[in-house]
Amino acid sequence: MSRVLVLNGPNLGRLGSREPDVYGAQDLSALRVRLVENAPEGTEIDLRQTDDEAELIHWLHEAVDAKTPVIMNPAAFTHYSYALRDASKMVTDAGIPLIEVHISNPHARESFRHNSVISAVATGVIAGFGFDSYVLALAAIGRGAGL
Repeated sequence: MSRVLVLNGPNLGRLGSREPDVYGAQDLSALRVRLVENAPEGTEIDLRQTDDEAELIHWLHEAVDAKTPVIMNPAAFTHYSYALRDASKMVTDAGIPLIEVHISNPHARESFRHNSVISAVATGVIAGFGFDSYVLALAAIGRGAGL
């Protein structure tokens, strides 16, 4: 493993200031530091965030073409983006690990957050552990993510 894409969906660029009681007080820069500190030697962490569904889909296509493992927090797209689900399926159909992560536990929140259209096509799902959800996903990818 030489590179892992860490993709973040809408509003996650506001981490640190958006609902800190739910998402914590740290921002994406702090997440990048945590992941780099926990990455296996020689592994590049390519952390990205977008509020644009099309850009997130494009990044998943890039992962397929480059055979790059993905850690993805789809944020609100989790619950309704069938286009993102289909792009995620392309990743896992290619035998590439894709771990769905969430900072909070969606099942402990509003009922509309309980459904994920991504989970059924993801290699695995980790939620509710704050930034540790990403670190756990990185560890799973480092171990082969059950492949």
